[in-house]
Amino acid sequence: MKIVQRTPDPFFYSGGKVGILLIHGFTGSPSELRPMGYYLKERGFTVYAPLLAGHGVDGETMEKTGWKDWWQSALDAYERMREEDLDRIFVAGLSMGGCLSLMLAAEKKVDGVISMCAPVWIRDRRALLANVLQYFIRFTRKSEKRDPEIAAHVVPIDKTPVKCVGELVRLIREMRSRLPRVSAPALVVQAAKDELVLEKSAEYIFSQIASKEKKLSWYENSTHIITVDKERKELFQEIEEFIGRVSSSDPKKER
Repeated sequence: MKIVQRTPDPFFYSGGKVGILLIHGFTGSPSELRPMGYYLKERGFTVYAPLLAGHGVDGETMEKTGWKDWWQSALDAYERMREEDLDRIFVAGLSMGGCLSLMLAAEKKVDGVISMCAPVWIRDRRALLANVLQYFIRFTRKSEKRDPEIAAHVVPIDKTPVKCVGELVRLIREMRSRLPRVSAPALVVQAAKDELVLEKSAEYIFSQIASKEKKLSWYENSTHIITVDKERKELFQEIEEFIGRVSSSDPKKER
Protein backbone atom coordinates (compact mmCIF):
# COMPACT_ATOMS: atom_id res chain seq x y z
CA MET A 1 0.00 0.00 0.00
CA LYS A 2 1.28 3.43 -0.87
CA ILE A 3 2.76 5.40 2.03
CA VAL A 4 0.95 8.69 2.39
CA GLN A 5 1.94 11.90 4.10
CA ARG A 6 2.42 11.84 7.88
CA THR A 7 0.90 15.08 9.15
CA PRO A 8 -1.71 16.04 11.75
CA ASP A 9 -3.48 18.31 9.26
CA PRO A 10 -7.07 17.62 8.17
CA PHE A 11 -7.60 16.34 4.65
CA PHE A 12 -10.35 16.46 2.06
CA TYR A 13 -10.49 14.33 -1.08
CA SER A 14 -13.14 15.28 -3.63
CA GLY A 15 -14.72 12.31 -5.38
CA GLY A 16 -18.08 10.85 -6.23
CA LYS A 17 -21.59 11.10 -4.83
CA VAL A 18 -20.89 9.02 -1.71
CA GLY A 19 -19.17 10.91 1.09
CA ILE A 20 -17.28 9.41 4.01
CA LEU A 21 -16.52 11.44 7.12
CA LEU A 22 -13.53 10.05 9.06
CA ILE A 23 -13.01 11.06 12.72
CA HIS A 24 -9.75 10.44 14.55
CA GLY A 25 -9.18 9.37 18.13
CA PHE A 26 -8.33 10.91 21.51
CA THR A 27 -4.94 12.75 21.38
CA GLY A 28 -4.64 11.61 17.75
CA SER A 29 -5.02 13.33 14.40
CA PRO A 30 -6.19 12.69 10.83
CA SER A 31 -2.76 11.17 10.16
CA GLU A 32 -3.94 7.83 11.61
CA LEU A 33 -6.78 7.83 9.07
CA ARG A 34 -4.90 9.08 6.03
CA PRO A 35 -4.08 5.61 4.58
CA MET A 36 -7.78 4.71 4.83
CA GLY A 37 -8.77 8.05 3.34
CA TYR A 38 -6.36 7.59 0.44
CA TYR A 39 -7.69 4.06 -0.20
CA LEU A 40 -11.29 5.30 -0.30
CA LYS A 41 -10.39 8.30 -2.43
CA GLU A 42 -8.75 6.01 -4.98
CA ARG A 43 -12.07 4.14 -5.21
CA GLY A 44 -14.04 7.26 -6.05
CA PHE A 45 -15.42 8.35 -2.69
CA THR A 46 -15.47 11.90 -1.33
CA VAL A 47 -13.53 11.76 1.94
CA TYR A 48 -13.11 14.31 4.73
CA ALA A 49 -11.11 13.93 7.94
CA PRO A 50 -11.24 16.99 10.22
CA LEU A 51 -8.86 17.83 13.06
CA LEU A 52 -10.79 17.85 16.34
CA ALA A 53 -10.56 20.91 18.57
CA GLY A 54 -7.40 21.04 20.69
CA HIS A 55 -5.72 18.16 18.87
CA GLY A 56 -2.66 18.03 16.66
CA VAL A 57 -0.53 20.59 18.51
CA ASP A 58 0.50 19.90 22.11
CA GLY A 59 -0.83 18.98 25.55
CA GLU A 60 -1.31 22.59 26.63
CA THR A 61 -3.51 23.31 23.61
CA MET A 62 -5.61 20.21 24.13
CA GLU A 63 -6.01 20.98 27.84
CA LYS A 64 -8.11 24.02 26.92
CA THR A 65 -10.78 21.84 25.29
CA GLY A 66 -13.34 19.29 26.44
CA TRP A 67 -15.84 16.80 25.11
CA LYS A 68 -18.30 19.46 23.98
CA ASP A 69 -15.61 21.05 21.82
CA TRP A 70 -14.75 17.70 20.21
CA TRP A 71 -18.44 17.03 19.64
CA GLN A 72 -18.83 20.45 18.04
CA SER A 73 -15.92 19.66 15.73
CA ALA A 74 -17.73 16.50 14.64
CA LEU A 75 -20.98 18.42 14.08
CA ASP A 76 -19.15 21.09 12.06
CA ALA A 77 -17.48 18.40 9.95
CA TYR A 78 -20.84 16.78 9.25
CA GLU A 79 -22.25 20.12 8.11
CA ARG A 80 -19.16 20.58 5.90
CA MET A 81 -20.01 17.28 4.21
CA ARG A 82 -23.62 18.39 3.79
CA GLU A 83 -22.35 21.31 1.68
CA GLU A 84 -21.09 18.86 -0.94
CA ASP A 85 -23.32 17.52 -3.73
CA LEU A 86 -23.61 14.04 -2.22
CA ASP A 87 -26.28 11.36 -2.44
CA ARG A 88 -25.15 9.66 0.76
CA ILE A 89 -23.03 10.36 3.82
CA PHE A 90 -21.31 7.69 5.88
CA VAL A 91 -19.42 8.40 9.08
CA ALA A 92 -16.54 6.34 10.46
CA GLY A 93 -14.37 6.89 13.50
CA LEU A 94 -11.45 5.37 15.35
CA SER A 95 -11.47 5.10 19.16
CA MET A 96 -13.00 8.32 20.51
CA GLY A 97 -13.80 9.12 16.89
CA GLY A 98 -15.94 5.99 16.92
CA CYS A 99 -17.89 7.41 19.85
CA LEU A 100 -18.40 10.69 18.00
CA SER A 101 -19.46 8.80 14.87
CA LEU A 102 -22.09 6.89 16.81
CA MET A 103 -23.34 10.13 18.36
CA LEU A 104 -23.64 11.67 14.89
CA ALA A 105 -25.58 8.62 13.75
CA ALA A 106 -27.91 9.09 16.73
CA GLU A 107 -28.49 12.79 16.09
CA LYS A 108 -28.08 13.35 12.34
CA LYS A 109 -29.10 11.78 9.06
CA VAL A 110 -26.39 9.36 7.98
CA ASP A 111 -26.61 6.40 5.63
CA GLY A 112 -24.26 4.23 7.64
CA VAL A 113 -21.88 4.32 10.59
CA ILE A 114 -18.59 2.52 11.25
CA SER A 115 -17.07 2.48 14.72
CA MET A 116 -13.54 1.13 15.14
CA CYS A 117 -12.23 0.25 18.60
CA ALA A 118 -14.64 2.70 20.22
CA PRO A 119 -14.34 2.70 24.02
CA VAL A 120 -17.09 1.96 26.48
CA TRP A 121 -14.62 0.55 29.00
CA ILE A 122 -10.98 1.65 29.10
CA ARG A 123 -8.31 -0.77 30.29
CA ASP A 124 -6.58 1.80 32.51
CA ARG A 125 -9.03 2.17 35.39
CA ARG A 126 -7.27 5.36 36.50
CA ALA A 127 -9.29 7.10 33.79
CA LEU A 128 -12.30 6.95 36.11
CA LEU A 129 -10.34 8.95 38.68
CA ALA A 130 -9.19 11.64 36.27
CA ASN A 131 -11.59 14.27 37.63
CA VAL A 132 -9.81 14.01 40.96
CA LEU A 133 -6.29 13.31 39.71
CA GLN A 134 -6.28 16.42 37.52
CA TYR A 135 -5.83 18.54 40.64
CA PHE A 136 -2.61 16.68 41.49
CA ILE A 137 -1.28 15.61 38.09
CA ARG A 138 -1.65 17.95 35.14
CA PHE A 139 -0.18 15.75 32.39
CA THR A 140 0.87 12.17 31.81
CA ARG A 141 3.66 11.31 29.39
CA LYS A 142 3.25 8.91 26.50
CA SER A 143 4.84 5.65 27.54
CA GLU A 144 3.52 2.99 25.18
CA LYS A 145 5.92 1.59 22.59
CA ARG A 146 4.34 1.12 19.19
CA ASP A 147 5.25 -1.08 16.29
CA PRO A 148 7.45 1.03 13.96
CA GLU A 149 4.99 0.54 11.09
CA ILE A 150 2.18 1.99 13.22
CA ALA A 151 4.35 4.80 14.61
CA ALA A 152 5.20 5.84 11.05
CA HIS A 153 1.56 6.90 10.51
CA VAL A 154 0.73 8.43 13.91
CA VAL A 155 1.28 12.02 15.04
CA PRO A 156 0.24 12.10 18.72
CA ILE A 157 0.56 15.06 21.03
CA ASP A 158 3.55 15.03 23.39
CA LYS A 159 1.60 14.49 26.60
CA THR A 160 -1.95 13.79 27.68
CA PRO A 161 -3.84 16.33 29.84
CA VAL A 162 -5.40 14.46 32.76
CA LYS A 163 -8.33 16.89 32.64
CA CYS A 164 -9.08 15.71 29.11
CA VAL A 165 -9.11 12.07 30.21
CA GLY A 166 -12.00 13.03 32.48
CA GLU A 167 -13.65 14.72 29.50
CA LEU A 168 -13.24 11.53 27.49
CA VAL A 169 -15.07 9.60 30.21
CA ARG A 170 -17.91 12.15 30.01
CA LEU A 171 -18.04 11.76 26.23
CA ILE A 172 -18.28 7.97 26.56
CA ARG A 173 -21.23 8.38 28.93
CA GLU A 174 -22.91 10.68 26.41
CA MET A 175 -22.34 8.14 23.66
CA ARG A 176 -23.77 5.29 25.74
CA SER A 177 -26.95 7.23 26.44
CA ARG A 178 -27.51 7.81 22.71
CA LEU A 179 -26.79 4.32 21.38
CA PRO A 180 -30.47 3.23 21.33
CA ARG A 181 -31.12 6.09 18.89
CA VAL A 182 -28.66 4.74 16.31
CA SER A 183 -30.74 3.12 13.57
CA ALA A 184 -28.54 3.48 10.47
CA PRO A 185 -26.75 0.42 9.08
CA ALA A 186 -23.72 -0.15 11.29
CA LEU A 187 -20.36 -1.87 11.15
CA VAL A 188 -18.76 -2.29 14.59
CA VAL A 189 -15.08 -3.13 14.32
CA GLN A 190 -12.86 -4.31 17.17
CA ALA A 191 -9.19 -5.28 17.38
CA ALA A 192 -8.70 -8.47 19.39
CA LYS A 193 -5.32 -7.24 20.70
CA ASP A 194 -6.56 -3.78 21.70
CA GLU A 195 -4.21 -2.52 24.40
CA LEU A 196 -6.32 0.49 25.41
CA VAL A 197 -9.99 -0.52 25.16
CA LEU A 198 -11.67 -3.58 26.63
CA GLU A 199 -12.98 -5.71 23.79
CA LYS A 200 -16.39 -6.08 25.45
CA SER A 201 -16.94 -2.44 24.48
CA ALA A 202 -17.67 -3.54 20.92
CA GLU A 203 -20.12 -6.20 22.07
CA TYR A 204 -21.94 -3.63 24.19
CA ILE A 205 -22.18 -1.13 21.33
CA PHE A 206 -23.43 -3.84 18.99
CA SER A 207 -26.10 -4.93 21.45
CA GLN A 208 -27.33 -1.42 22.26
CA ILE A 209 -27.71 0.16 18.84
CA ALA A 210 -31.12 -0.16 17.21
CA SER A 211 -29.81 -0.73 13.68
CA LYS A 212 -31.64 -3.51 11.82
CA GLU A 213 -28.62 -4.02 9.60
CA LYS A 214 -25.50 -4.37 11.72
CA LYS A 215 -22.34 -6.43 11.90
CA LEU A 216 -19.69 -6.98 14.58
CA SER A 217 -16.32 -7.65 12.98
CA TRP A 218 -13.19 -8.83 14.83
CA TYR A 219 -9.58 -8.41 13.70
CA GLU A 220 -7.56 -11.01 15.52
CA ASN A 221 -4.08 -9.66 14.82
CA SER A 222 -4.64 -5.93 15.26
CA THR A 223 -4.11 -3.48 18.12
CA HIS A 224 -5.94 -0.26 19.02
CA ILE A 225 -4.89 1.92 16.09
CA ILE A 226 -6.35 -0.63 13.72
CA THR A 227 -6.38 1.75 10.74
CA VAL A 228 -2.59 1.51 10.35
CA ASP A 229 -2.01 -1.98 11.76
CA LYS A 230 -1.25 -5.32 10.11
CA GLU A 231 -4.80 -6.00 8.91
CA ARG A 232 -5.54 -2.54 7.58
CA LYS A 233 -5.92 -3.72 4.00
CA GLU A 234 -8.61 -6.20 5.02
CA LEU A 235 -10.27 -3.49 7.13
CA PHE A 236 -10.33 -1.01 4.26
CA GLN A 237 -11.82 -3.64 1.96
CA GLU A 238 -14.52 -4.53 4.49
CA ILE A 239 -15.47 -0.89 4.91
CA GLU A 240 -15.59 -0.39 1.14
CA GLU A 241 -17.81 -3.47 0.81
CA PHE A 242 -20.08 -2.30 3.64
CA ILE A 243 -20.55 1.11 2.05
CA GLY A 244 -21.14 -0.42 -1.37
CA ARG A 245 -23.67 -2.92 -0.03
CA VAL A 246 -25.64 -0.30 1.90
CA SER A 247 -25.55 2.17 -1.00
CA SER A 248 -26.72 -0.39 -3.57
CA SER A 249 -29.53 -1.77 -1.39
CA ASP A 250 -30.93 1.61 -0.37
CA PRO A 251 -32.49 4.02 -2.91
CA LYS A 252 -31.21 7.59 -3.07
CA LYS A 253 -32.55 9.66 -0.21
CA GLU A 254 -33.34 13.32 -0.49
CA ARG A 255 -31.45 15.47 1.98
